[in-house]
Amino acid sequence: MVLSLEHIYKYFNGELLLKDISMTIEEKEAVGLIGSNGCGKTTLLNIITGSQSFDRTPDGLGSVSVNSRAKVGYLRQNSGLDSQRTILEEMNDAFSDLIKVKQDMAELSAKMETAQGGELERISHEYSEKSAYFEARDGYRTDVRIRQVLSGMGFGSTDTSQMIDTLSGGEKTRLALAKLLLEEPDLLILDEPTNHLDLTTLMWLEDYLKSYKGALLIVSHDRYFINRVCSRICEIQSGRIYSYKGDYDAYLMQKKMRDERQLKEYEAQQKEIAKLEDYVARNKVRASTAKMAKSRQNMLDRIERIEKPQLYETPPKIRLEYDIEPTKDIVKVAGCELAVGEGDKKRVLIPSLDMHVRRGEHVGIIGANGIGKSSVLKLIQGLIPHENGSISWGNNVKLTYFDQEHRQLERHNTVIGEVMRKSSRISEQQARSLLGSVLIRGEDVFKPVSVISGGERAKLYFAMMSLDRANVLILDEPTNHLDMMTKEVLENALAEFEGTIILVSHDRYLLNKVADRIIEITPDEVNSYEGNFDAYYAAYTEKQQDLQAAENAQAQAAAKAAYEQGKQQSHRSKQQRAADAKRRERIRQLENEIEQTEQLIAQLEQEIASPEIASDYALINEKCSLLDTARNELEEKMDEWAELSDI
Repeated sequence: MVLSLEHIYKYFNGELLLKDISMTIEEKEAVGLIGSNGCGKTTLLNIITGSQSFDRTPDGLGSVSVNSRAKVGYLRQNSGLDSQRTILEEMNDAFSDLIKVKQDMAELSAKMETAQGGELERISHEYSEKSAYFEARDGYRTDVRIRQVLSGMGFGSTDTSQMIDTLSGGEKTRLALAKLLLEEPDLLILDEPTNHLDLTTLMWLEDYLKSYKGALLIVSHDRYFINRVCSRICEIQSGRIYSYKGDYDAYLMQKKMRDERQLKEYEAQQKEIAKLEDYVARNKVRASTAKMAKSRQNMLDRIERIEKPQLYETPPKIRLEYDIEPTKDIVKVAGCELAVGEGDKKRVLIPSLDMHVRRGEHVGIIGANGIGKSSVLKLIQGLIPHENGSISWGNNVKLTYFDQEHRQLERHNTVIGEVMRKSSRISEQQARSLLGSVLIRGEDVFKPVSVISGGERAKLYFAMMSLDRANVLILDEPTNHLDMMTKEVLENALAEFEGTIILVSHDRYLLNKVADRIIEITPDEVNSYEGNFDAYYAAYTEKQQDLQAAENAQAQAAAKAAYEQGKQQSHRSKQQRAADAKRRERIRQLENEIEQTEQLIAQLEQEIASPEIASDYALINEKCSLLDTARNELEEKMDEWAELSDI
């Protein structure tokens, strides 16, 4: 167990936000935390990380327990990076303990150069321990790991000497996430990690997190992301938390079953309560039955009320139909240059765009941020000019366009005024009925468009689009600002639409359900993939495997070289230390021998010059022979001493 919450309450301004929250997260478990906006998800994360307090039960219960050996990492909305550091310095900070160990090893190695005897043995032992720690934590591969994560998070071509304070807010968030991944905490908490990520980075992050060694707690509105990464879903609803095994799709099925079961239990309890209340009302004033009525009232008071499930809220209704069948070829684009700006400020996004959409196709357009996806939609409609190539639409094509910025809406007009502006034949009552179908009701219909929420503007847009009865829908990020329920309604409406759809979206769950062909725009080319997003991803993954294999081989070779170099340096230093110790010992031995030989030579010279042996020819010869030998030995020892001393 990494984390345990028990009986957590939280009040804001006297209102209960979180009610009796209890949950655990086990090691290596990936938990998705979901719920409507304002339900308390971020508050719960703050309570877990200790940045916000919690309230206890009336009995004083309530606790947050994190395993004492576990390290917790939390990606906050503000990055928490040191803006005065470079990118590389900040990434290296994730390995500060290993860097310190490496420095210690270098200092110990230097000390062993002069250490002797017991001190040398002690230092060698400490060096061996630190070396084993360094190797066990893959210390020789930190540079490779930094490069891999930075590349995956979209910094592959970025100069790592760049200062952090020069990065944009989105880049800082991505860099903070990269640092967290390198730190590898035992519990990694991510609050909306998919914000600021393009598609390629998002898919890399999913693959990375799927093989993450620690536990994960993730808050995200990206249903596809949750599906790929999480193995359990925890939903906060009406202040309580409910746990479901499996991914997001499994959660939807289990939630429906739980709510249906809860509704039956709720309805059965309501019948029982009604019976008891009726009995009490009829019998509490009669003396003969007052005692029984009081007993039934006590039973009523003891009943723990079952909450009515919220699944049965009225969903919006979105109907998209058309009257005229168009020709087989909807639109053909051939050799069109897509550019933005003019003159010196002109920037070419796509040198030559070719695209062919047929009747009934549901085409999803994907690509990196800023690549020109929205501009493609405007180009084919003639909303932005093109200097070369051709765009041809088929006969009987009637299109309607959902602009993600909602520019087609008159912001100062009322909501109902916009609907009636769309169609002069619609009455006010019909307009109100249409708005009611997308849950814009009552006095809200008279509000200016400028004051309603982004989600309400999107629903107004869909209501107005239904009046067009177009056979071609051009949609630019239609699920932005929508709640989960409206997203599901829109997905079903688009999936059932028999006309043609050309759709730009980052919502992969939507693309998976609606698209039957994916067009990917890259800086170098435009590629088409048959099938939904899953089919595209399978083809994309296969294409990337060869490139990744080459990169991995190169990275592994570099890592192996660094490891072998480190090992060789370590091995060489051990051998060198032994050789140095042996050399120093030999020098000391030679100095003693030289001194003794010099003394012997002096003694022999004195004896040869002595008058006592001058007449003894045989003894003189013997002493001279010994002297020559001693002098030769002295010369050899001096040469060896000089050679060893120069090393």
